[in-house]
Amino acid sequence: MAIKDIKAFSEKAKADPELKEKLAACQKVRELLTLAKEGGFQFIEDELYPPNEPQFTADQLSERMAKALLRA
Repeated sequence: MAIKDIKAFSEKAKADPELKEKLAACQKVRELLTLAKEGGFQFIEDELYPPNEPQFTADQLSERMAKALLRA
């Protein structure tokens, strides 16, 4: 399941300051997916949204992305 890839990408971004900065700069899901793919992670947009459990925290994402991905 790709949810584990999302979680792994999120964890890597927490540990890698450069990746964390790039992730926070993403304003669109497409940018986030491209960044993940460049890092070797494969998942699709639908897996990022509820009802799936959020794998990112608000401080990892731009305000726009947090509103889109972390809504309840």
